[in-house]
Amino acid sequence: MNKLNYEKTIGKWNMIEIQCCGPTDKNPFADFWIRGVFNGKNEKAAVDGFYDGDGIYCVRFMPSFEGEYKFTLSSNFPMPEDHGAFTVTRQEEGNHGPVRVQNTYHFAYEDGSPYYSIGTTCYVWHLQADRLIEQTLQNLSEFAFNKIRFCIFPKHYAYNLGEPREYPYEGRPMDSGILTVDNFYEYDGHAKGNQWDFFRFNPAYFRHIEKCIVRLQKLGIEADLILMHPYDRWGFSCMDDAADDFYLNYILARFSAYRNVWWSLANEYDLMKDKNYQNWEHYADLICRKDPYSHLRSIHNCVHFYDHTRPWITHCSIQRQDIYKSSEMVQEWRGRYKKPVVLDEIMYEGNIQYGWGNISAQEMVRRFWEATCRGGYAGHGETYLNSQDILWWSHGGKLLGESHKRFRFLHEIVCETPGTGLKLYERSSWDEVCAVPEQIGKENQYYLFYYSFMQPAFREFDMKNEEEYEVTIIDTWEMTTTKAGRKKGKFIVELPGKPYIAVQLKRAEQR
Repeated sequence: MNKLNYEKTIGKWNMIEIQCCGPTDKNPFADFWIRGVFNGKNEKAAVDGFYDGDGIYCVRFMPSFEGEYKFTLSSNFPMPEDHGAFTVTRQEEGNHGPVRVQNTYHFAYEDGSPYYSIGTTCYVWHLQADRLIEQTLQNLSEFAFNKIRFCIFPKHYAYNLGEPREYPYEGRPMDSGILTVDNFYEYDGHAKGNQWDFFRFNPAYFRHIEKCIVRLQKLGIEADLILMHPYDRWGFSCMDDAADDFYLNYILARFSAYRNVWWSLANEYDLMKDKNYQNWEHYADLICRKDPYSHLRSIHNCVHFYDHTRPWITHCSIQRQDIYKSSEMVQEWRGRYKKPVVLDEIMYEGNIQYGWGNISAQEMVRRFWEATCRGGYAGHGETYLNSQDILWWSHGGKLLGESHKRFRFLHEIVCETPGTGLKLYERSSWDEVCAVPEQIGKENQYYLFYYSFMQPAFREFDMKNEEEYEVTIIDTWEMTTTKAGRKKGKFIVELPGKPYIAVQLKRAEQR
């Protein structure tokens, strides 16, 4: 490669990659650097590049506007060229840009299209064999998920005791012997025997993650990347400050230009005993400085919440703190943090021994509807025992449960909301949950009542206005809708007397 290699035309919100040849002596990851400055009519961005192995250095950029762009590269090694230009055309169908916060408590794509999160967790699905990865992507393509949480680093935990397909660094792991569900706690990030060079990456490991991010992008799924976590026997959770910074800078240089990336600083940050508050704030500052696209940012808890009022946090990523209450707390957290509330772990549908992994499908669906009607967003996970010990929550594979089949129905109902997003209607009766549009001025256009595990045979409504409403009875489990006519003022709606029923009132069109 005797000159810069890059595409001369790309679509808006897609990634352009400029490649050039460079030195391979010393440590190319640490001793050499490359950077780029990109200029368009409406934006300017400076980005770090990275070494991708085999003598190739890369700089990546995601343009947010159509038109002509120019770029200039700089480095501490000779380059064949140091500048170039390209054209950005209209984005392709289905490309809505990155997801942003909208209306304080909700999300929308950069083009303004509403984004209603239906997330799932598959911690290390991307580190499995190709066959299992393909099965995961096939399942994701068939259902309503539009966000998936997963780790950059491998994970060591019950039902997840194997080695990953590759490792992120040059070196080798400790000999962990025979791991079982009974002895997996014996190993942690400080276990001796790991031999890694934390300043020499394995580019193939990260290229593979990028392929997975692109596959998700094509399915319309956001990649919620967990940068750190405590479940570790390889030493990645207890690197020193210099290694942590080196890792984060590399991740930001490689992944920031993908439009469907979110940053989750940690899964269960409060279990990472080698990190303190100053560490987390430093990592957050680094991300804010080095990500020119301001992707969504969060940090996830086990027991103790991080202070979600911190300005670098764009949305709350919450694990329930109570075995029973989860979605019921949404409006309290909205009021406290004034940000979108995403319940990334409300427990998992499944049947394993752990209390966090054995709720029923009905309860999972109930928590989704409850969170939605209170103005938040719930996250799915599945932990069913099987003969191969392949659990969706960690490995992906095939979904075995029932809740995931019902999220598209919920998503379609939510998409009928005027404006962007729902909030709890505080003037509703004490014995029901009622949602109205978040957008001011649209509250009396739409009401969504949810009766959870209660089973009324009828319900009396008093709308206290002159509007006429189309009434629909929704069975959230059976996924059916039944029209109940047009009503106004004070009226009664006959209900089936079974759990998981909702009633939708939409302002009727004038006749």
